Amino acid sequence: MTQQAIGRYRWIICALLFFSTTANYLDRTVLSLLEPRLATEFGWSNSDYANITSIFLVVYAISMLFAGRIIDGIGTKKGYIFAITIWSIGAIMHAFAIPLGEGVNALFGVLGLTAVSVSIAGFMISYAVLAFGESGNFPAALKTTAEYFPKKERSLVAGIFNSGANIGAILGPLTVPWIASTWGWQAAFVIVGAIGLSWIVFWLMFYEKPSQQKRLSKAELDYINSDEADAPSTSSDNDKQISWFQLLRYRQTWAFAFGKFMTDGVWWFFLLWLPKYLAVQFDLHGTQIAAPLAVLYSMTMIGSIGGGWLPAYFINRGASVFDGRRKAMLLIAFFPLAVLLAQPLGGISMWIPVLLIGIGASAHQAWSANIFTTPSDSFPKKLVASVIGIGGMAGGLGGVLFQKGSGWLFDYYQAAGHVQTGYMIVFSFCASAYLIAWVVMKALVPVPSEVRM
Repeated sequence: MTQQAIGRYRWIICALLFFSTTANYLDRTVLSLLEPRLATEFGWSNSDYANITSIFLVVYAISMLFAGRIIDGIGTKKGYIFAITIWSIGAIMHAFAIPLGEGVNALFGVLGLTAVSVSIAGFMISYAVLAFGESGNFPAALKTTAEYFPKKERSLVAGIFNSGANIGAILGPLTVPWIASTWGWQAAFVIVGAIGLSWIVFWLMFYEKPSQQKRLSKAELDYINSDEADAPSTSSDNDKQISWFQLLRYRQTWAFAFGKFMTDGVWWFFLLWLPKYLAVQFDLHGTQIAAPLAVLYSMTMIGSIGGGWLPAYFINRGASVFDGRRKAMLLIAFFPLAVLLAQPLGGISMWIPVLLIGIGASAHQAWSANIFTTPSDSFPKKLVASVIGIGGMAGGLGGVLFQKGSGWLFDYYQAAGHVQTGYMIVFSFCASAYLIAWVVMKALVPVPSEVRM
């Protein structure tokens, strides 16, 4: 049956996921883009900035665990609205970070506690609220993908909507420094934060569960439910609540969580530290970083969509969904090794490390398009968001360790006059993390197996 005969409404849902992810990443890039300016204004060290970003990742990690359960519990439609409302408010709160920090110090004074830096306290609170809201995006998006697409299309869909992260990362350097230089850094947080709220209108207009979606043809609904494992269950236990501890009994959960733990921190480093890297290594500031970051994140779109398509290449040649995805992930895991050359060749031209890091970041997005879909390959739809939440928490914790370690390394080697050594160490981890993750995931789940509950 042709796509025309099946119908294409599910791709409208994919477009909604793309735009929500764009807003999600645009909001979280603002602080990293303004960090050089804010660090100068408020006297932040590398460790201060690492502490702020680590708070984001700690809250994000813990919230991911609960976000998955909440979305499985209240449903995708309400869950997504709740998440994007909270993270948009959190983004806007950054504009009021100084009054928030003063309020924290006043409270500490009443409690007899030592005051902290006003700016650091205010940005930590704002970034924590942003993290709490943003933790709901990927569990909701991937649950929606499991609802609206058969397994063979899910990695492509994940690649498409995940490329919204790259669009957000591209739009950030093109707009945020200009807004900040024109209207002030506070305006950048307010304007960007307000964008996500408009998305809710379109979500309300176009999303319903497939079984209740009047715009879906019967042919397209049958196609969505064509996977035998995803056929509607007749079990009386279909709605039975499954605990986190029960999910942790399965190797598939641990494989997904370890893969996220090893690799999420790499993406967070690329997202949160590259503006600072360009400032330190090449003395680029403000709007000067727009071109290299736009080029780098444009490259990641190729990885995101191409990585989502790659399993289909193997599947169309006879591989199972499991084997096709695993082969694609192994091939992808070799590309980040290019990042090892970023520092040694950085003295030739700024564009060489930009392109090499771009290859690594592109590979990460290709990897993400596939690892994100592994829970929906192995678990029933009703548990997908919960498993993704567990993996998201593991990824967040890995990101925290990476952020703190990076900040400490950069301060240590900067004081010693060898900041390049700090970057070389961090880039080495970025290069090797994916191969390590693949080997462990393969050891945990050597053959395909589906969890039935």
